[in-house]
Amino acid sequence: MVLIVAMVLADTAFTSPQHLWGAMGSAEIRYAIKLSLISCSLTALLSLWVAIPLGYLMSRQSFFGKGLLDAVLDIPIVLPPLVIGLSLLILFQVRIGGSTIDDFFKNLGLPITYAVPSVILAQFAVAAAFAVRTMRVTFDQINPRNEQVALTLGCTRSQAFWMVVLPEARRGILTAGTLAWARSLGEFGPILIFSGATRMKTEVLSTTVFLELSVGHLEAAVAVSLLMIAAAIIVLVVVRLFGVESTFGKAA
Repeated sequence: MVLIVAMVLADTAFTSPQHLWGAMGSAEIRYAIKLSLISCSLTALLSLWVAIPLGYLMSRQSFFGKGLLDAVLDIPIVLPPLVIGLSLLILFQVRIGGSTIDDFFKNLGLPITYAVPSVILAQFAVAAAFAVRTMRVTFDQINPRNEQVALTLGCTRSQAFWMVVLPEARRGILTAGTLAWARSLGEFGPILIFSGATRMKTEVLSTTVFLELSVGHLEAAVAVSLLMIAAAIIVLVVVRLFGVESTFGKAA
């Protein structure tokens, strides 16, 4: 705790408002901020789209292979980020019918590798696991009795889910989406390998720090880092105020 506070204070002392405004005046950094906001928001929505049904399935149902699926869902959390990026890159180089998967999408006018969609995929590959874990905990904390009562009153399981369970899970949904967004914002390794760090193309805030450091612009790198720290603090406040309790403690 002390070390984290010391690091934040050191970053704050190292830079100045002039450095921060100077960084914001850079077209490359403004592009990185824009792409980060768009990609993280899309990733959070995609993560929720997967996490809500999957978390409900893992919480409410027992089926063959549930333990294996639970372990697979944790793989992105424990794998080194560079391995995830490399695996995504290899996946899109797999040949099907004489052409790679990446070539197939390019022929459709939607290039994936080293393009904006690869940024979203790289973020999603990690963020979705956190969202699924959070939603499972959320559904575990919801008493199934209300759902069962709705079923006895004539609701189908789908109607009971949409009308009873989902409204009760709104705090968990907010937590899962917020965590997925924050995890996407901090993603670096998979993006660097799968998307590259091309300025004004696939550059997000995390790769901006790397690019600014690589050319010796330490002040700009610290300024961007402070922006990311501010975003992380906002996320933590939202989760603490509105999120579910013991998100990861009860998931284990």
